[in-house]
Amino acid sequence: MSTVKRDYYEVLSVTREANGDEIKQSYRRLAMQFHPDRNPGNDEAAGKFKEASEAFEILSDAQKRQLYDAHGHAAFQGGGGGGGFGQNVDLGDLFGDLIGSFFGGREGGGRRSRGPQPGQDVQVILDMELVEAATGVKKSVTIQREDVCDECAGTGAKKGTKVVPCKRCGGQGQVVQRQGFFQFQQRCPSCGGKGQIISDPCTPCRGQGRYAARPKIDLDIPAGVDTGDRIKYPGQGDAGAP
Repeated sequence: MSTVKRDYYEVLSVTREANGDEIKQSYRRLAMQFHPDRNPGNDEAAGKFKEASEAFEILSDAQKRQLYDAHGHAAFQGGGGGGGFGQNVDLGDLFGDLIGSFFGGREGGGRRSRGPQPGQDVQVILDMELVEAATGVKKSVTIQREDVCDECAGTGAKKGTKVVPCKRCGGQGQVVQRQGFFQFQQRCPSCGGKGQIISDPCTPCRGQGRYAARPKIDLDIPAGVDTGDRIKYPGQGDAGAP
């Protein structure tokens, strides 16, 4: 008994005008939901995962999508495409969030972007008199934040020494792991995803490149602020990671 294939756009829950990013985002969501590793022994989930992967393989390729839009599933009957189930799909890229949860990745997602990472915001709650809020005021407050270590200039390495590229990942911060048909990228266990090894850590910051500080900063509060208002002061938050 033959099974009628669902429309690929319907499978991915996108419109025919959807752009590549929308298609990829929808596929990632479905793939994370129905991935076999998250649904062991669930044949229905495995079928939906395969269906979504097949739809993505076609719609993410400009030429295949054009053929599908013109001829539907008939364009790929007889081995013309779509039957490979993810053969051309980089699942390591698509499953960044999923792989992070499986292999202990960073909070909020799996793949780590290279280069400097922005620091976190620091929030301070101020109590003000009604007159101060109405007319504006300058206040000095002490905040808690992480500053760049002066001793190592943020490298985390002891003064006079250098960080070296991780040999296991070649400085990429990620290693490739194969599981059956799939190829995953996971955070390098040797360097923790940093791509570098600190053989002789800086003593003051313990190799972190940052230290806990309590600076006093001056805030210029404009007139007319109200309860719940937020004022942003760029450059006063935590120092970013290297």
